[in-house]
Amino acid sequence: MKIRRDDNLITIEGNIKSVSDYTEIQGHLQSVIANGDSSVTIKIVDSISITSSVIGIFLKVIKKDGIALSVQVGNRHLYDLLNELNLLAVFNVRQI
Repeated sequence: MKIRRDDNLITIEGNIKSVSDYTEIQGHLQSVIANGDSSVTIKIVDSISITSSVIGIFLKVIKKDGIALSVQVGNRHLYDLLNELNLLAVFNVRQI
């Protein structure tokens, strides 16, 4: 997985699957929060899945930190998974 941040846009390329991926995503989200941004967009270019720990950190950012989260998903399978988990509205997901 490769990740980069440009202000409040975090772009993730490759599959999200390991603890180190979670840690890296969490670090970038904490940087956005530390900057005082009130919103963040996560662009998941091609991952086919997402770990439960990443779902958890997204929920924390929304519910505890009060950040407006938007997730852009490039892979149809991941979009369908988030739909099955009823997370499309929660994460403001749209397919790209």
